Amino acid sequence: MKITVIGTGYVGLVSGTCFADSGNDVTCVDIDADKVELMRSGTVPIYEPGLNHVFDRAIRENRLTFTTNLEEAFKDSEMIFLCLPTPPGADGQADLSFVLGVADELGDLFNKYPGYRVVVNKSTVPVGTADKVKEKISSKTDQEFDVVSNPEFLREGAAVEDFMKPERVIVGTQSQQAAQMMTRLYEPFVRSGNPIIVMDERSSELTKYAANAMLATKITFMNEIANICEKVGADVDNVRRGIGTDSRIGKRFLFAGIGYGGSCFPKDVQAIHYTAEQNGYNFQILDSVMKVNEDQKISIVEKMKEYYGDSLKGKTIGIWGLSFKPETDDIREAPSLYITDKLAKMGVKMKAYDPEAIDTFKKASTEETLAHMTFEENRDAVLDQVDALIICTEWNEFRRPNLDNFTKRMKTPVIFDGRNLYGLDRAAEAGLTYFSVGRRAVGV
Repeated sequence: MKITVIGTGYVGLVSGTCFADSGNDVTCVDIDADKVELMRSGTVPIYEPGLNHVFDRAIRENRLTFTTNLEEAFKDSEMIFLCLPTPPGADGQADLSFVLGVADELGDLFNKYPGYRVVVNKSTVPVGTADKVKEKISSKTDQEFDVVSNPEFLREGAAVEDFMKPERVIVGTQSQQAAQMMTRLYEPFVRSGNPIIVMDERSSELTKYAANAMLATKITFMNEIANICEKVGADVDNVRRGIGTDSRIGKRFLFAGIGYGGSCFPKDVQAIHYTAEQNGYNFQILDSVMKVNEDQKISIVEKMKEYYGDSLKGKTIGIWGLSFKPETDDIREAPSLYITDKLAKMGVKMKAYDPEAIDTFKKASTEETLAHMTFEENRDAVLDQVDALIICTEWNEFRRPNLDNFTKRMKTPVIFDGRNLYGLDRAAEAGLTYFSVGRRAVGV
């Protein structure tokens, strides 16, 4: 099939590349000329494990091309995927200006290049967006087309695997013709029998928000349990194992930490909460989820203030990990942004290392924060003569360091671990003062 993908962020580039790898002819469109030129030269502009290999193969076999010219991509296409940003406003409402702006352009192109096409909302969009896109295009043309909602369920750091082997594919359409085309497109990815679920557009749009809101709620619930564990002397790892074996609950998304971040959970929780408000419903669970997550991101700073006293000025703190999760360079809503901002305002100096996210962190941080920070080329250089270490991201290389390095290289071996990477007995044996989430403190 001939496919146009508009937008080359995480979702657009992964989707376009994987569609091309399955034998389709894909043209990706982006307004960023420098980025398009970079991709044409064979360079993947984001860090995503496994993407380079599939990307190189698709380009080598001439099934994946890039352009800034929407008309050029549209004219021979059968399906047009909208993979555009929908950033949240101050009130949590998703901004549809990019999606509707492109829909407006598509209306004119339908007149210039007649023929039935399927326009697919791949972006995470509020309930009713398919109707708005259809209305926008229809205002410009009487050509036949359908608008489909096809939400993505990609985990950053595992996006290629998730796309190639989806647990399910959701197709929101009431058009039999569009449903048949979408089914044919996705059949190569569900050969093991995972379902392609066809439903109406609004249910499809809500399904994505409901899924992310549920996962965010599980994470936040366990963080609340972790906070109780610290007060009563329980161990959150034992609680997690105890409830995770219940098949009604499951093992995933039960790890306590310093809150969720990234491009999906924060934005999608806000968006479904806004949708509920606009329709006269008070979504009380999500009120709590958002508030707890906001507090959890800076819970480490509160532990530091309790340990050192309110004044941390003059301390030098090391930071391992800046991205919101491992195997990505994405720092959107990452706890590291909130922690470093708080510490900078308190006059703390910081040394930081992340395997992939240093550049994206610098772009997202304030000048005040960066003025208090230096960045190292490896994890151990961060330890030299720091008063304490904060672990923000559970990169694999942080899981099994030589714990003796903490005592040898740090001024004082004090660890504030936001991801519970080390066993308490091992931390005690190494002579660390060790604070984690939902477990007893060691060496205090």
